[in-house]
Amino acid sequence: MNDTTTLPPLPDRLSIDPRSPFHLPSAFEREVAIKLNDKERLDVEEYCISEGWIRVPAGKALDRKGQPMLIKLKGKVEAFYR
Repeated sequence: MNDTTTLPPLPDRLSIDPRSPFHLPSAFEREVAIKLNDKERLDVEEYCISEGWIRVPAGKALDRKGQPMLIKLKGKVEAFYR
């Protein structure tokens, strides 16, 4: 009934891309939510709390390897488990 397990703290920088050095599979066992300037974002590919930025896809544009082109948005970043 009562889940008393403590969740591991989220890292300062995290990426959903498995090729990234900042990808941490254990963090994705639960759903991670990101807020930028107090608005929840659902399209975040990577974030850094200490530097205050997130990377999101830039529309439908793809790079030459077929990955989405990313843009960096700056502001107050909060990461938490949903």
